Amino acid sequence: MIAVIGWASSVILILTIATQIAKQWRDHTSAGVSTWLFVGQLGASVGFTIYSLLVRNWVFAVTNGIMILNGLVGYGITVRHKRRKR
Repeated sequence: MIAVIGWASSVILILTIATQIAKQWRDHTSAGVSTWLFVGQLGASVGFTIYSLLVRNWVFAVTNGIMILNGLVGYGITVRHKRRKR
């Protein structure tokens, strides 16, 4: 049951962030979104992924691994929108 809570929470977090990134892409704008948000998130996710692997916590390792991908996509979209705006 404990693992189910962890995996369910992981899915909620990933879907929440993925929905925001999809909205940025669909709306063709990243207005109000700082690139530093994704830089910070990427740094934290890399650190948490390494830590999670070291302590063998697979829920957090997988979640943060996926969050790295989300962060990279979000950063790329934000940079692209800001360049287009110039």
